[in-house]
Amino acid sequence: MLIDQRTYTVKPGTMAKQMALYQEYGLTPQKRHLGEPLAYLITESGEVNTFVHMWVYKDAADRAARRAAMSADPEWQLYLQKNGEAGYLIGQRNNLMTPAPFAPINR
Repeated sequence: MLIDQRTYTVKPGTMAKQMALYQEYGLTPQKRHLGEPLAYLITESGEVNTFVHMWVYKDAADRAARRAAMSADPEWQLYLQKNGEAGYLIGQRNNLMTPAPFAPINR
């Protein structure tokens, strides 16, 4: 199992707008290709103005295939265009992780 944890930083005061944009344009095509996220979280304390989402894959090849299909989806491309035009995002960090043997993720 491979977990893709993505942390994004938005401009202060734009979190609600970013979430609305994603919900309207990005959620459906992303779920169509990646399935349900393991988590989609908005930071309440600590590094504010950030949100995290996690996606589960069988392995790196599964991740590459599903993300390639999503990238080719016109609906996803529209979301990326709208997202770029909005300009709310100012940072991104990705971590590819595997569960520890003593704490498996059951899906």
